[in-house]
Amino acid sequence: MYRRFLLIPLLAGLAFSCQLTKTENTRQPKALFIIVDGIPADVIEKLELPTLKEIQQVGGYTRAYTGGDADGYSKTPTISAVGYNSLITGTWANKHNVWDNDIADPNYQYWNIFRIAETADSSIKTAIFSTWLDNRTKLIGEGLPDAGSIYLDFKYDSLEYDTIRFPHGNDRKFIQEIDEAVVNSAAQAIANHAPDLTWVYLEFTDDMGHQFGDSPQFYDAVKAADAQIGKIWNAIKEREKNFNEDWLIVITTDHGRDAETGKRHGGQSDRERLTWITTNSKNLNQYFKATPGMVDIMPSIASHLNLTIPEQIRKEIDGVPFIGPVDIAELKAALDQDGILLQWNLLNPAVDSLTVFTTTTNNFAMGGIDEYQKLKTVSAKEEKFWFKPDSDSLFIKILVSTPHQYLNTWFVKKRLSEQ
Repeated sequence: MYRRFLLIPLLAGLAFSCQLTKTENTRQPKALFIIVDGIPADVIEKLELPTLKEIQQVGGYTRAYTGGDADGYSKTPTISAVGYNSLITGTWANKHNVWDNDIADPNYQYWNIFRIAETADSSIKTAIFSTWLDNRTKLIGEGLPDAGSIYLDFKYDSLEYDTIRFPHGNDRKFIQEIDEAVVNSAAQAIANHAPDLTWVYLEFTDDMGHQFGDSPQFYDAVKAADAQIGKIWNAIKEREKNFNEDWLIVITTDHGRDAETGKRHGGQSDRERLTWITTNSKNLNQYFKATPGMVDIMPSIASHLNLTIPEQIRKEIDGVPFIGPVDIAELKAALDQDGILLQWNLLNPAVDSLTVFTTTTNNFAMGGIDEYQKLKTVSAKEEKFWFKPDSDSLFIKILVSTPHQYLNTWFVKKRLSEQ
C-alpha cells in the first residue's frame, strides 16, 4: 500500500474529506474500537459508568474472555500487547506469535484488521489514537514490508516519550493526561474527518490497577475513562445525526486482574481471563451473549464494514463474528478412543450440513499454502462428528465450512496425550 496522510502529535486539521463514495440511500459504515487497559468485567458491572451504560442500551453488553484455551494449544498470556494483537488479528498467540509486551517477533502472516481493510479498499481511511507507540509500529507494523507496507491516514501517539509536555512521575498521572490528549485528538478527527476504521487505546486504568489493585484509585480511573469515552461517543452521535453514516463502536479491555489483590495479570485464573464488550451495534447475533472472546471482535468489525477478507486469511481466523450472520461456534477437537471427536455449537438452525477439511501441515504460518483435503459433509444438527485420521500425524488442522463462515481448530496429539 502507498503512503497517504500523516497525523502526528500536536498536528491537527487535515484538509480533506474521508468519506467513501456511496449511493444516496446507503449509510456509510464506520467502525471504531477502544481498548481500556486492565479492567475485569466485575469492576465494570459494579461501577456507575454513564457512557458505557448509554452505549449498552443502544446495542449491548456481555462478559467476554481472553487467554485462548487455558488448557489447550491456543493458551495465550493475559498480557496487554498479546491481547491487543489477538483483537486486531482475530487469532491467539500460537498464531500471531506475540507472547509479551516486548513484541519481539510478530507473525504478520496473520493479517490485522487494518491490513485487511486497506487491502479490501484502498480508499478506506484508517486511524490510531494511542497512549502506546508500539501499537502502531510493532503490532500493526506500519510501513513494514512483512506487514503489508500499509500506512495509517491518521495517527496520534508516541506521547509517552514527551517528557516536556508530560513530566513523568511515579504516580503515573502523566499517563492520564496523555489518555486525555489521545481522546481529544480522536474526538476531533471523528468530528472533522470520520476515519472509516479507528483504534483508540487508553492505559491509565491499568497503571492504577498495578499500583493500588482493587481500590478507590482504580475505580476512579475507570470512571474517568468512561467520561473520556463519552467525548468520542458524542462525536459519533453528531456524525450520525448530520451525515449518512452508520457507526459501530466496540469498547473492551485486554485482560482482567488477579482475584487476590487486583494488581497482577498474565496467568490463566478466571478473573485474569475475564473481560467484557460494550457496543452500540443493533445487528448483534445470538453469539454475542455466549461469552465471546477477544478474537471475535476483529471479524465482527469486518462484518460491519462489509470487508472482503482473502480466503486464505479467513481460514486462519480463530474468531466468530457477533455481528451479522453466523452459523456455528465453539469448534473443538479431542482425542476419542483411536479417533478424533469434532464438536461444535450450531447457532443457525437453517444450516443442515457443514463440510470438514483437514491438513497435516501448517505452511501458512511461514507464508506458504496448506492443501486441505475434504473429509466429509456431515449433519450440522448433530453438533459432532467422529473420524479416524488417515495418518499418525501429531498435528492436524481442521477446517469447517458453512454457508456464512469458516471456522478452524487444531488437533495436537502430543499435547493432548500428555494431559
